[in-house]
Amino acid sequence: MTLTNEKLIAFLKDTLNVDDPVEADTGLFSSGLLDSVAMMNVIGFVEETARIEVHPGDVTLENFDTVERIIRHVESHH
Repeated sequence: MTLTNEKLIAFLKDTLNVDDPVEADTGLFSSGLLDSVAMMNVIGFVEETARIEVHPGDVTLENFDTVERIIRHVESHH
């Protein structure tokens, strides 16, 4: 399955119960919208959906702070 902005945003809203508006460039962690527990859920979702392994060193704000950055990081693995 391919990871898309829409799928990731739906996961944030439906599974993590994010009520705030989320766009591709919304800061997820730097804004406090999500916490470290949510980060683990996001990583699990990304790994399962994109069928990649996220290495601990890759878990940075540069790679995971926005939906857009997460998608870009996933695409760099394919």
